[in-house]
Amino acid sequence: MEKTCPECGGKIMGRADKKFCSDGCRNSHNNTLNKDSSNLVRNINNRLRKNYRTLKTLNTKDKTKVKRETLVKHQFNFKYFTSEYTTKTGSVYRYVYNQGYLELENDWFLLVKDDSAM
Repeated sequence: MEKTCPECGGKIMGRADKKFCSDGCRNSHNNTLNKDSSNLVRNINNRLRKNYRTLKTLNTKDKTKVKRETLVKHQFNFKYFTSEYTTKTGSVYRYVYNQGYLELENDWFLLVKDDSAM
């Protein structure tokens, strides 16, 4: 029985468990599967990436204090984050993946890095 490539319909030669006729077809198929399905998802993912890069750039150590205006100047959007952590004292850290921030008094923010998930 001859197997055909699910991407291009070409003949598959080689190992019995081979699924695609070439690396190009395999890559094309997987890129299609993993492509963001809508503009909404793509835009949110882009915003999260931008926020992550901003936090990572500004937090050169594991903890750094910055003013709100610095985050705003770097186009940080406070609406987009991936998780929240509330301490026993009620402080709320917001994270974009492993880069987090805590709002302090007088428009200061504490930037933190959490490598425990890695």
